[in-house]
Formats: sequence, C-alpha cells, structure tokens
Amino acid sequence: MGAAIGTDDKKGVNVELNVVPFIDLMSCLTAFLLVTAVWVNISDLNVTPEGKARDGHNEETPDPQLSVLIQNDGIWVGVSRIDEFQHIAMTSSGYDWAKLEATLKEQKGSSYFASVGDIQVAAESTKAAPVSYQQMVLAMDTAVKAGFPSVHISDPDGLAARPRI
Repeated sequence: MGAAIGTDDKKGVNVELNVVPFIDLMSCLTAFLLVTAVWVNISDLNVTPEGKARDGHNEETPDPQLSVLIQNDGIWVGVSRIDEFQHIAMTSSGYDWAKLEATLKEQKGSSYFASVGDIQVAAESTKAAPVSYQQMVLAMDTAVKAGFPSVHISDPDGLAARPRI
C-alpha cells in the first residue's frame, strides 16, 4: 500500500529519509579505513634475524661465517661449518683487544674471509656473569678495525658458530 501525498487521510504519511548524516558517517569511516590501511602496511617490518630460523633450526649458509662471543671470562672467535674456535683469555687489565684484533686480521687474511665483510658479535651477559654494553661496542669497533665493516649483533644462541663447552 502506498501513501497518498496531499490527502487528508490520517493513514497517509509523507516520509522523507534524511541521508545527510548517513553520508557524513560513511565519509568519516572511509577516511578512517584508508588511514588505518596505510598504518598497517607501514608498521609491518620484514625482519630476518641472523642465525636461527623461526622453527628453531639453523639456516644453512653456503659460506662459513665468523662469530665473536663475549663472555665475562674471555672472548671466543668461531668459524661456522668447520667448527674452529679460538679462546682469547682475560688479562689482568681486562679483555685483550689487541689479540682479538690480531685474530680477526688473521681470519680476514684467510681464503674464507678475504672477500667477506660480515661478522656476528654477541655478548653473553647474566646476573652472575655480567658483560657491559661498552665491552660489546669495543668488540664491534675492533671488528671494524680488523676489516669487517658489516657487524651484525646477535643473541648468543643465534650465532652461526657457538662454542660448546
């Protein structure tokens, strides 16, 4: 049944729907949707950590990698895939940065790392055996000085070459 316009019948109702508030609401929601879609895409960072994959297995790399692990009792330098580790013991004055630099320069001169500029550095620090952040920065500076300009910071378990004691 339709409503008759202009009649004096009480059942006839002239209904006009005001769509302006609906259009305002939809334009606000559209703007909000577009802005949040951009934020979602910007906030998505693609991060590929060095060392272990998400499933917990080590990723295979075709070339050996050089790793430096700083502990409170000394420094370990390791080469992955051939399981070669060298321990640089603490001296009475602290870490032996000169010996670390000489060891890294020796590794840089080998055929494995002559054209490689990547190195992994990690610090194993606990409450019982603390390693300061400054020591890790000094290890990174020593690696750059030895000829490895691309230093990657890793957690100790994520190193490609980790000594097993």
